[in-house]
Amino acid sequence: MTSISRRTAVLGATGALAVPFVGMSTARAADASAPQPLERAHAHNDYEHDRPLGDALANGFTSVEADVWLVDGELYIGHDGPDLTRTLRSLYLEPLRARVRRAGHSTYDHWGGSLRLLIDVKSDGDEAYGVLQQQLSAYPDLVTVWRKGRRKTRPVTAVLSGELANRVVPQRDTRWFGFDGRIDALPAGANAEQIPLVSENWSKFFTWRGVGPMPGDQRRLLHDIVSGLHADGYQVRLWATPDTDEAARTAVWREEIAAGVDVLNTDHLTALRSFLLTEDPDEQ
Repeated sequence: MTSISRRTAVLGATGALAVPFVGMSTARAADASAPQPLERAHAHNDYEHDRPLGDALANGFTSVEADVWLVDGELYIGHDGPDLTRTLRSLYLEPLRARVRRAGHSTYDHWGGSLRLLIDVKSDGDEAYGVLQQQLSAYPDLVTVWRKGRRKTRPVTAVLSGELANRVVPQRDTRWFGFDGRIDALPAGANAEQIPLVSENWSKFFTWRGVGPMPGDQRRLLHDIVSGLHADGYQVRLWATPDTDEAARTAVWREEIAAGVDVLNTDHLTALRSFLLTEDPDEQ
């Protein structure tokens, strides 16, 4: 069975799935006082923390999410609307460039991975596309670039979501970002270089919310989804997992790790950090 038909078979019963991003190496920081980079840790709505970006990096997160709105040619941060005091450049691109220069070409000392900057475009995607190209290209030593379909990995890899999710553009184009995909609607020509991350709402597939054991059929579906996407070279993220109740979110995280989900989504940075350092075999 081809990889496309494998995905179709898995989706046939449910109508949806979730996919990933480019791989990150697992080099460890030599300084024991420095945070250990956590390969699965994603800061959902990172800009809502007391120290946007700073809190995530202090906890070793290797993926952060920023919602942006295009207003008069500038990309402003915000969830329900733009905050005209905060921009993508001021809150993320400039601090990341300064950090990478201090750390020696990495977001973490002695780490060989690329931090994912998931940019969720809330306003018109077609208008935002060109502005994102322009702004990200101003950081050529910081941001991963694709030229003629070939990737040159830099310390930060931008992935576009929201109104620019699930896109495929001509391979000849130079891109300063990949695209976030949607499991049940990956476009023709999609691959892990065009769409390095596939994300989907947990509730689209699963009714289990972390209370009691996970039903066997739902556990099998989770494993099938992840293995099918991995076979095509994607990474997997499921958003809107239970994240308020400690016992429920821990139960879901355990099932995600057992299935090989690549990116765990949370608003609770210290809780996920403690969990991964204790229970993720890849972080031992």
